[in-house]
Amino acid sequence: MKVIFFGTTDFAVASLDQLIKDGVDIVGVVTTPDKPGGRGLKEMISSEIYKYASGTNLKIYQPKNLKSPIFLKKINKLNADLFIVVAFRMMPAILWEIPKLGTINLHGSLLPAYRGAAPINWAIINGEKVTGITIFFLDKKIDTGKVIHQKEVEISEEDNFGSLYDKLKHIGANELSKITVNLLNGPLEGIKQNENLVSHAPKLNKENTEIDFNKNAIQIVNLCRGLDPYPTAWFTFDGLKMKVFRCTESFEHVNNAQWESDYKTFLRMSCANGAVNLEDVQMEGKKRMLIKEFLNGYGQKLKKLQMNNLSDS
Repeated sequence: MKVIFFGTTDFAVASLDQLIKDGVDIVGVVTTPDKPGGRGLKEMISSEIYKYASGTNLKIYQPKNLKSPIFLKKINKLNADLFIVVAFRMMPAILWEIPKLGTINLHGSLLPAYRGAAPINWAIINGEKVTGITIFFLDKKIDTGKVIHQKEVEISEEDNFGSLYDKLKHIGANELSKITVNLLNGPLEGIKQNENLVSHAPKLNKENTEIDFNKNAIQIVNLCRGLDPYPTAWFTFDGLKMKVFRCTESFEHVNNAQWESDYKTFLRMSCANGAVNLEDVQMEGKKRMLIKEFLNGYGQKLKKLQMNNLSDS
């Protein structure tokens, strides 16, 4: 069985690596073109899949246009039985309909839950206790195809986006490789998704990553967990953008103020049902710090700010 692999990020690298280790015949790898990056956008940056595949004997394709007749001709010539897609861009039907066994995709949620661009983040943000991976056939609409296989994964209280991403990356790679090898025994039948159970995981942006202190403490804690280490939750403090990688629910209340601190060990923010203690932060223009380290350099400025606020009131 011949397979063409489509992917971009390190999430996809884990799957491609496992497929190769398990002896799957990868006849081609398709990834995104190099993009300008670095200081002044002067450096051309390759995808993680390209970096991995360039160290092998695999044929690599970086089309700008997935509908290009030249590209499609090259893909057809490879005569692949199956396409596998992991963390890639949206594919046109003219491409994913080519292989006789179809095109399968690995997704970081238990579909139809969390369809969309950021399923791992939103599962944590919404306080889920369980998520998982889904392997499914591509269809005309994003994340709607028939489900071939799923595996549940527990979300622990200690998990943030980074740790859960790593769990799902490796579990997904192992499950995907097993399914691919099983296809040697014959085509797999998928199960239609239940549209009554659909939820969404929209792309993260400046608006939906901002901390809203009108929400309760657990919601704020989960937002920070779900965005740590990137793209990171944030809010404006003292006129500057402060990123919050980790915070905890406080059992103390903030008295008649938006925040309070002893200027040495804690910085507590008021919220809907109490307060949260900021634990791991990065003030605009500064490096990432634990709160004690931050207050060691910023505490006296906060003290003056608090005194000015009190005098103004």
